[in-house]
Order: sequence, then C-alpha cells, then structure tokens
Amino acid sequence: MASGTRPDTPEQLGAGRRVLTWWRGSLRARVVTSTVLLGSLLAVLLGSLLYQQISRGLVEQAVDSAERDASQQVATAQRAFDSTDRRDDSGLRGLAEEQLQSMSGPSAADGRRALLLPALSNTSGVVERMSTGVAAEDIPPTLQEAIAQDPANQQVMVVPVPLGEEQEGVTSVVVGSRVSLLRAGPYDLVLVYPLLREQETLDLVRQLFLLGGLGLVALAVGLALLATRMVTRPVEEVAKASQEVAQGHLDERLPVVGNDEIAQLATSFNTMADSIQHQIRELRSLSQLQQRFVSDVSHELRTPLTTMRMAGDVLHASREDFAAPVARSAELLDQEMDRFEELLAELLEISRFDSGAATVERHEEDILPTVLAAVQGVEALAEKVGTVLRVHVPGERVEVCMDGRRVSRILRNLLTNAVEHGEGRPVDVTVACNAQVVAVSVRDHGIGLTEEQLHQVFDRFWRADPARTRTTGGTGLGLAIAQEDARVHGGWLQVGSRPGEGACFRLLLPRAHTHVIADPPPAVPSGPGADGGATAARDAQVPPVVLALATWEDD
Repeated sequence: MASGTRPDTPEQLGAGRRVLTWWRGSLRARVVTSTVLLGSLLAVLLGSLLYQQISRGLVEQAVDSAERDASQQVATAQRAFDSTDRRDDSGLRGLAEEQLQSMSGPSAADGRRALLLPALSNTSGVVERMSTGVAAEDIPPTLQEAIAQDPANQQVMVVPVPLGEEQEGVTSVVVGSRVSLLRAGPYDLVLVYPLLREQETLDLVRQLFLLGGLGLVALAVGLALLATRMVTRPVEEVAKASQEVAQGHLDERLPVVGNDEIAQLATSFNTMADSIQHQIRELRSLSQLQQRFVSDVSHELRTPLTTMRMAGDVLHASREDFAAPVARSAELLDQEMDRFEELLAELLEISRFDSGAATVERHEEDILPTVLAAVQGVEALAEKVGTVLRVHVPGERVEVCMDGRRVSRILRNLLTNAVEHGEGRPVDVTVACNAQVVAVSVRDHGIGLTEEQLHQVFDRFWRADPARTRTTGGTGLGLAIAQEDARVHGGWLQVGSRPGEGACFRLLLPRAHTHVIADPPPAVPSGPGADGGATAARDAQVPPVVLALATWEDD
C-alpha cells in the first residue's frame, strides 16, 4: 500500500472551521493575531540582524586581537630560536617544546594553543611535529599551503577546531606564521585561539534577544488588546444599540463622550435613530389614519349601499316594464352593485389585516370537502368559458387544523383566476400531503405571467391585463387577501409561471396549528410536464419545508 499523509479527521476539520469562524467573526481576534504575527516577524528580523552584527563584531575583534598576539608570540619565539646556543637535535627539540609550552595559555579559558609543524618544503626531520592542546590533524591543510605561498605574512583562518571530547568543533581563530630553526630549517608556527568567551557572549546575547522578543510580543499583544478594546467596545455598543432599534426599541441611544471619532459615530447614530423614530411614528400615524379611513369609509358606505341595493333590486325586478335602454341600465346597475358590495367586503377584510384585528377560527377538519366545494363553486363559470376542471386528490382524509372559511376563500380566488386566464384550457387542482404539511396546487395552461408580473401578482389592486375583457369583473384584492389568509395560518401562497405556459399557484399549510412554515419553500415548478401537459404527478409532491413552533395564541 502506498504511503501518504494521514487525512484530517472530521473532529479536526470541525475544530478548524470553528476557529476560522471565530477568527472571522471577531475584530479583536483579527487585530490581536495580526499584531502578534507582525510583531513576531519584526522581532525575529531585528533580532537576527542585531545578532549577526554582534557576532561579526566579536569575530573581527577576536581576529584582530589574535593577529596582534600572534605577531608578538612569533617574534619572541624567533628571537629565542636565533639566540640559542643549542646545536644538537635533542637540544633543538627541547627548545621548541619550551617555546610551545610558554605560548600555551595557563588554562583552557585563556585558550591559546600552539603547534610547530615542519614546512611543506622541510625534509630535515630534526624536529618533528609538536603541539599543545590540539592535534596537528585538526588544522586545515590549506593553512600550510597558504604559508608556503606567502611565508612573509601571517595567514589567518576562522574554522571549527576540535578541542577535546567535550568541546568538539569550537570555532577558533587559527594564525599561521613562518619561523626558522638553526640546522632544522623552516617551520610553520600555528597558534589557535578558541572563541570560547565570544561564544558565551553570543549565547547570552541570544538568550537576551529571545527574552526581549517574547517581551516585545507580549507588549504588542497588550497594546493590541488595549487599542482594540478602545475601538471595538464603542463599536459593540453601536451594534447592540442597532439591534435594539431593529427589534423596535426606538428610544435606544448612545452616550456621547468627548469629540473624537467615536463620539462623532455616537452622535451620527443618535441622529439617525431620532430620524428613524420620527419617520416611523409618522408612518404609523399615517398608516393608522389610512386604516381608519378605509374602515370608516367602508362602514359608512354600507348604509347608502343598502339603500341603493334595495332600490336597485326594485328596478331590476321591474326591468321588463321598462323600455329596452332603461331595462339594460337596471341590469348593469344590479351587476355593479354586486361588485360594489364585494369591494366593500374586501376593503373591510384588508383593513382588519392591516390593523391586526383579523380572527382565525381553526378546527380539525378534512380539507378535501373544502377543495371540492370550491371547485363546484366555479364550475358554472368554467362551463361558460369552456374550461375543464381536473381534480387530483388522495383517496383518504387529509386532516388540517384550519379556518375553513378562509381556506375556501383562498381556493375560490385561485380557481376563479385560473379559469379567467386559462384561455379555455383545462385547470388542474392537486392536493398532496405528508405528516406535517398539506399542499394545494391550482395550475392553468393559459397566458402565464412574465418575471415582472410574478413580483406584482400579490400587490393590491393589481391586474395582469387591465384592458382584458373579464367574465367576473374583480376588485384586484383577491390574491392579496388570499396571501394574508395563508399567512395567518402559518403557511405560504406561492406562484410559478412562464409566459405562454400557464401559471401554478401553490398553497402550503401546516397540518397542526402549533407549527408554522418558517422559511420560504422552494420555488413552484412552472411550465408543462415532461409529457407536454400532465403535471398532476409533479404537483402531487410536497416540497421540503422547515417547520417552527408557532408564536401566536389560539383565538
């Protein structure tokens, strides 16, 4: 099996998403984390630069000191070699050994080590390799090659040199110089200066930089928290006050302290809240006046309307005794009186919805008889225009807690509109249900609606085609009232349509009065079915909806 990285577990992915959501949703978290990252980056860059500068300075200083000391040590050794009276091999070896011992430091801390190596061109073999505190094999061979090329000058290298088992690879300054021994020829005197003190200094500087960097990051975090608190706390207060205003608490205001930007924000918010409160009060007053006007006018018109209805009935009953033009006028008067009464009734109903005085009397009942009664109520109109009403209902009872009068009014409005705009084509009425929701669809196959008309179909006094010849007249309030009737049941009334392919109105109602359909249901399918017209199977499916507990009390 091929090896690979281990995939993240769902718990890890969930924790990562929660952290990301928290980070995106908190201004303080974003500011603090950004400040910490930038502060840490700045501390690392600044610390690295300073550390390099200090390290370079210490090394340069150590090299300079080693060169000066090596010059003195080489001069002293050369004088000793030149002034000696020893001529035998053992005497020369003893002299060389004495000089190396004198050049070595008194302790490891002092750190000077010395080596005496025959030059590359020296084959006399009088004095062999000698060293104190360092092995000849640990000295780079290139040093002797450099001395051979330029014997008159010192050769300096900074390389790691092993100085025992506990101190392997200690960075050291290695200085090589050419000396001469009587009878023995040229030799390379190598002095090794371990940078132990410099390394201790760098370690201390590194620790100080680390502590300083941590302190700088902690200071940056504290300053970021303080700064964000000074900024985000007023913003949180503004957000909280905005939520209070959005919930209807229009008296909510912010305290204004000082004259800085936060104070200007509070002042602007208070000014905006005052303006909104004033406008809402005006709109409420205007709405109340409008509702009262509609209600009063509707009530006041009932008395003269009753008188006019009585007089109209008398004229309509005696129309056969009148001349043809007068008889026709009596018939038109009777028809318009019917429309006038219908308009007044709908205006009164709209005023009840607007004022919140609409009452709903719910009862557990089978919705199928209500649907069939609504269909029977428009059969005469359908026969008149040549429309066939096709009903598709389940074979068992569909119990719904509803106000039968209001649901019947919704269905009559939908069926009347379907017949009016169905162009004489069939109208399908479909009832579908599940354990929680019932759906009633009324689909015609007529002229349909455009996208713009779909957004206006439930507006008051709106008609799809005002110039169109209508069979039943109409006030333009039927669909608006139907939508309100659906809402007081905790349901939805939706429409889907395409021009030339008819329209489908769908009524969704919760079957229990303790629940409402919380979120907007999926859009209503529009257009003919796959077989060119049979859409009952598609309409006989309840769309997925989200139910929530009702917040109203029983009427």
